[in-house]
Amino acid sequence: MRVTYRDAGVDTAGEEAALAGLLNYVRQSYALRQRGSGTLKLDIGYFANVIELGDRGLAVSTDGVGTKILIAQLMNRYDTIGIDCVAMNVNDILCVGAEPLSMLDYIAVCSPNAELIADIGKGLLKGAELARITIAGGEIAQLRDMLKGVRPNYEFDLVGTAIGEVPLDRIITGDDIGEHDAVIGLRSSGIHSNGLSLARHILAQQPDMIHTHFPELGKTLGEELLVPTRIYVAEIMDMLNANLDVKALVHITSGGLLNLRRVQSPAGFVIEYLGEPPPIFTLLQQLGNIAKEEMYSVYNMGIGFCVIVPEREADDVIDIASRHSVDAYRIGHTVTDHAKRVIIKPENLCSQNDRFVRC
Repeated sequence: MRVTYRDAGVDTAGEEAALAGLLNYVRQSYALRQRGSGTLKLDIGYFANVIELGDRGLAVSTDGVGTKILIAQLMNRYDTIGIDCVAMNVNDILCVGAEPLSMLDYIAVCSPNAELIADIGKGLLKGAELARITIAGGEIAQLRDMLKGVRPNYEFDLVGTAIGEVPLDRIITGDDIGEHDAVIGLRSSGIHSNGLSLARHILAQQPDMIHTHFPELGKTLGEELLVPTRIYVAEIMDMLNANLDVKALVHITSGGLLNLRRVQSPAGFVIEYLGEPPPIFTLLQQLGNIAKEEMYSVYNMGIGFCVIVPEREADDVIDIASRHSVDAYRIGHTVTDHAKRVIIKPENLCSQNDRFVRC
């Protein structure tokens, strides 16, 4: 029997329906600041929003690390999860063309476990170093009656809010994508911080598997699942500072390459080459008997970030990424398509609403 994300307890369709009710109220707040400082420059739904501050824009984004926390508890290792928290936030800030500057963290714990909190701090610092940001402050809350986990007294949640800066006339939303712009994919470090509920659902059938060493991974499955989300700040900022004609920047998170559809243009995407996915994805697919269309609807499958530029600048993007030791390659091109479809030719997959199906 095929395993799906919904089997793992994640109802993406239900989430969208619930979000619609929330946004009905949240969007009404826009009217409270309609001109000058505090005005929102974008609608909710892009990777980050931009708040007007004179002639500058303050980019803001918030995100957590999800159930990767439970993998950390299973492995009893907490010094990398902070990197994921930084990464999930600053990578989204990049998508509007902003330079990440600082971040706040929120840590909810079952008990004030000093060792746990210190290890989380180690990861936050490492993430800050990689992203070239400061940690401006945060909050620790003790929520024993609200939290649950898989290791007593190590239950916690971790969320961040990042800010960045972008000139108002240089906000990037993908609104000027044309025909046959190049889509450059930057390699992921692995599973990143998405789809861990599905991975844990697979592990639930054989709990000891998380400590099993797999030759194709070169480490245990648990160690592989904890590999931190790649932070793309240095290479993307170099691309922006090189004055390339960057049409869109897309963080490939939950939903995989379906994230390309979040650009503001009526653009479709034809993916012609993806390379071999990292071994973790092939292993999870085999262990869980997961359909290929489900894998591509949940995971990044080896592409953690996309840069869309005119074809003539594709090699420049690849060269800059290479200088930062990040593998990058041209994975496809754009087409005009008001349905904003994503077609993955090598796998014969086409987007349909919030998932991939066989073409």
